[in-house]
Amino acid sequence: MAAARKPVLLGLRDTAVQGCPKGPAAWTASKLGGVPDALPAVTAPGPQCGRCAQPLALVVQVYCPLEGSPFHRLLHVFACARPGCGDAGTRSWKVFRSQCLQVPEKETRTAQDTAPAVGEGPPAHTVVPQFQPYYICVAEEDDYGNSVGLDHAHSLLQDYQRREGVDLEHLLSLCSSSDGDEKYEKTNIKNGDQTFYKFMKRIAACQEQILRYSWSGEPLFLACPTLEVSEVPACSGCGGQRTFEFQLMPALVSMLSSPNLGLAVEFGTILVYTCEQSCWPANQKSPMEEFCIIQEDPDEFLFK
Repeated sequence: MAAARKPVLLGLRDTAVQGCPKGPAAWTASKLGGVPDALPAVTAPGPQCGRCAQPLALVVQVYCPLEGSPFHRLLHVFACARPGCGDAGTRSWKVFRSQCLQVPEKETRTAQDTAPAVGEGPPAHTVVPQFQPYYICVAEEDDYGNSVGLDHAHSLLQDYQRREGVDLEHLLSLCSSSDGDEKYEKTNIKNGDQTFYKFMKRIAACQEQILRYSWSGEPLFLACPTLEVSEVPACSGCGGQRTFEFQLMPALVSMLSSPNLGLAVEFGTILVYTCEQSCWPANQKSPMEEFCIIQEDPDEFLFK
């Protein structure tokens, strides 16, 4: 019997972040853009691009404590938003995990007031690029009907067929049958087309999703994975395995552009992998770096 599929939470863009929230109201919020918030007694990450050595822009901040864990847990994803660095792969993308024990709010404020200053961020005179910040709200994927939005997915796939020569009419007729998925797997379509179709069909019911969260679940690949998934490195902290946690989706791309500032980030999907044990050494004061896989978008204009 096949194992039950882990539930998936969808991240959607919510209202704009107003002002500069402080304390738990800041670091318990998930958001896109803006500046990274720091957990009590842990410094905020301030990474630099491995290609141009300039500060990276915050793409998303995700507050994601694990069930049964005593830790607050915060993940930050950064990217280089400068022209010319988009093809630098993981050199221009960074992921960090921060944790701290859950304590009463009074103790939390004291910890923030007494946290040591650590020179991890960029120099004060350095301009750190920022995207317009918005909160991220969460919905369960199962709350969306599977058939909603399929017309749009079919329209996109017809454009794809015209360019790639895929027999879409035959493909769609198979998928309209009760065992369509099984038959579809047996058609003689290139692996890349199969993967792309599955991606489009899965997101069609909620095209505005910017993030898919499923800790220790299965990523939704945009392109057929090669060896990159099997080559996810071990945790640099404990040496244990990393597991898939969430991915960033194509709808996010258009929300991360600032033409007037010359800033833009482009990708197909970003797969984030974190320590399976979510290790956090005693007295750890700085974020721990995690790992991401970048899958480029073969048809970027489809998602505009």
